[in-house]
Amino acid sequence: MQTERVLPLSDLPVGESGTVVGLEAHGPARQRLLDLGLVPGTRVEVLRKSPGGDPVAFRFRGAVIALRREAGRAILIRPEKRERG
Repeated sequence: MQTERVLPLSDLPVGESGTVVGLEAHGPARQRLLDLGLVPGTRVEVLRKSPGGDPVAFRFRGAVIALRREAGRAILIRPEKRERG
C-alpha cells in the first residue's frame, strides 16, 4: 500500500500545484491562513518566487497572493500528479 505524499507548500516547485490537506500554524497565523481561504481541499498553484526566493506568489480561489516561506511551511499540500508526455 502506497501512502500519499504530503509536503509543506514552501517545498512545492514553481509551476506545480497541489491541494491543501492541513495547517500546522496556530493562533493568529492559523486564523490568517484560514481567512485567506487556505482550508483543506483548496487547490494552490505556485506561480513565481521573488529573486531572493521569498516571498512566493501563489494562485488559489481566483486570487494571487504572496506568502513568506514561514507561512508556506505551515501549509501541508498533497502535490498533484504530473502526467508524463
